[in-house]
Amino acid sequence: MKTVLITGAGSGFGKGAAIELAARGHRVVATTETTAQAEALAAAHPELTVLKLDVTDAADIAQVADIDPDVLVNNAGLGVMGPLASVPLDRMRAGFEVNVFGMVAMSQAAIPGMKAKGKGRIINVSSIAGVVVGPMTAPYAMTKHAVEAFTQALRAELAPYGVDVTKINPGPYATGFNDDMVNGIAQFIEPGDGPAAEAESLVRARVLSNQLDPAEVANSLADLVEADETPVETFLPPGIEELIGR
Repeated sequence: MKTVLITGAGSGFGKGAAIELAARGHRVVATTETTAQAEALAAAHPELTVLKLDVTDAADIAQVADIDPDVLVNNAGLGVMGPLASVPLDRMRAGFEVNVFGMVAMSQAAIPGMKAKGKGRIINVSSIAGVVVGPMTAPYAMTKHAVEAFTQALRAELAPYGVDVTKINPGPYATGFNDDMVNGIAQFIEPGDGPAAEAESLVRARVLSNQLDPAEVANSLADLVEADETPVETFLPPGIEELIGR
């Protein structure tokens, strides 16, 4: 049995992985951004240890040392898409605060305990957007490109201490996250901006058509928690890496 700390477990991949890992007999500390999310998750899933933990809040992050996880799953995410010319900088900064700096802060909080034990694992949830980018996707993709660099460097740095670092790169899965992100593009497009509206339509068709069952990602995260060794990256669905030239 491992103690697994998962961020962003109020919904989507994080929630699915938390439930799956608890079913496999692990102690799961499922964290959520808000108290309301934590209360709802705890009521529905008493098998989980649920905490309110906002990855941008230093006081919340301080709880990690007491939890002393064997495995940290950095899943919390914020999605923003839109034209780079008009997405407000504060919205882009918010994406970086959650997707990048929040991930770094959580990792820094967990690493001392893992080093002391001479073992541990950090699993970062990246995205296909971490390796490909197109019109309208950059505000989100830039954060996930940063996750790629962070993961690969941290994996090399922590290997001598017995701590493993890996990442997972999901494609389009039906958690609702993609829908919210794509539906938010329109607010950043000026009325009458035909090229931007056309680009939004293309992104909508590409991202929201034929979304997949998120249970595949949740199960893969659980498998990575239990694996003896991990690759540096896992692309999902299987084979999608060939389509993007990886």
